[in-house]
Amino acid sequence: MSTSKVAIVIPALNEEAAIRQLLPEIAPDLATWIIVADNGSTDGTALAARSLGALVASEPIRGYGRNCLVGFKMACDLGADIVVFMDGDGSDDPADLPMMLAPITEGSMDLVIGSRASERSERGAVPPQARLGNWLVSHLIRLLYGVRLSDIGSFRVLRCSALMALEMSEMTFGWPVEMIVKAAKAHYRIVELPIHYRRRSHGRSKVAGTIAGSIKAAYFMLRTTLRYAGARGETHA
Repeated sequence: MSTSKVAIVIPALNEEAAIRQLLPEIAPDLATWIIVADNGSTDGTALAARSLGALVASEPIRGYGRNCLVGFKMACDLGADIVVFMDGDGSDDPADLPMMLAPITEGSMDLVIGSRASERSERGAVPPQARLGNWLVSHLIRLLYGVRLSDIGSFRVLRCSALMALEMSEMTFGWPVEMIVKAAKAHYRIVELPIHYRRRSHGRSKVAGTIAGSIKAAYFMLRTTLRYAGARGETHA
């Protein structure tokens, strides 16, 4: 049995209803802390999180990467050994947590990424425009960095020390891509596992829910993918 302290970081923006449904689904023995990173929500996201026993890391300046980073910093300050990132819309299924954690706690992998491009995902959970963008970025990462991926999922697990060493700096939707390409350049052992990705429990996605949101996210992901390609021998930017 692993004695590692696990922190689950859940970036969220106006996800009160989803947070109320998601947090009770997380088995209490799987994590030492649950941190909801609130990116300036105007609803009751933070209040809902606290009422269900989670900690709240507040980041009023909008930006997906910025929000993930503030949650990660809280995890480090608390003394976490392992950090898990899950989206706050209820799409990532907490039932997959033991599978996602195992390669890290066993020491066989350095970065575990959940893939939504599998038969385990609910039909229609990933809109066509999101599938196209993730397919394109995944193939570019394979060509440029030698990492075989089918998806750029946000559900991921790694040790806090491993993430700290990557010196993350991307404050946009390019954050998940930056983590992968920097990990590849640092020769981390990376594995992709098929997850049970669900339709979001409430509301509409701020990214994949609209064509404009999908284009914006794809732009930042492609920009980040290409940014580090020119200096393949370096670990950091």
